[in-house]
Amino acid sequence: MVGSANLNIMIKAARKAGRSLVKDFREVENLQVSMKGAGDFVSKADIAAEAILKEELLGARPTYGWLAEEGGEIAGEDPTRRWIVDPLDGTTNFLHGLPHWAISIALEHKGKIVAGVIYDAAKDEMFFAENGEGAWMNDTRIRVSGRHRMIESIFSTGLPFGGRSDLPATLQDLARLMPVCAGVRRWGAAALDMAYVAAGRYEGFWERRLNAWDVAAGIIIVKEAGGFVQALNPEGNVLEDGEVICSNEPIFDQFSKVIRG
Repeated sequence: MVGSANLNIMIKAARKAGRSLVKDFREVENLQVSMKGAGDFVSKADIAAEAILKEELLGARPTYGWLAEEGGEIAGEDPTRRWIVDPLDGTTNFLHGLPHWAISIALEHKGKIVAGVIYDAAKDEMFFAENGEGAWMNDTRIRVSGRHRMIESIFSTGLPFGGRSDLPATLQDLARLMPVCAGVRRWGAAALDMAYVAAGRYEGFWERRLNAWDVAAGIIIVKEAGGFVQALNPEGNVLEDGEVICSNEPIFDQFSKVIRG
């Protein structure tokens, strides 16, 4: 696929930051000595990746705004466009030497996501989409799963840790969902969960208490792959609410009914 200039900028930036993170990831696998030591190293890797992305994206489009996990928000001269970036989604996996983490970049225009890139650098899988052009993984067009029976479907979510307030609601979700599906996965990287829904690897994904940079790129990739994406509150906004539910079309009504109770 030949993408727009903006999409090509995003892909180039993701690859450059990915090379930096892969190099650091090889080091972190040897750093399992103390929580503080490894944690500090990952933080530096995260910040270094964000610096690369900022340089590439704002260097190419200096008037755009910026919203990212580490660097916060910067208002751009162009108030209609901003980059929404997570330099390392799946930090805990990275810290533990688990090769399941990603770089997520979205472009927002007038409040809507118009392009998205999720790059799994450890596996060299580049998921991307832009408005009206379909969704892709490397050179292959991707589509959501065609399964239409819940009992044959696999879903993914994030499990709250450290006593977070959304744990009881998530446990209730699981109690309703697990008896009626083929399984639930928790792989610890929301951006990749959404990319996997787009690629048909999962039938659906839901999670609470996320940030805009966790889900922004995934929104357009799932939609362009033929999937449905909503906030858990059907009247809500995914980016503002930090809650999301997505799946293929045949499953969506059944799945959302189970999760929304």
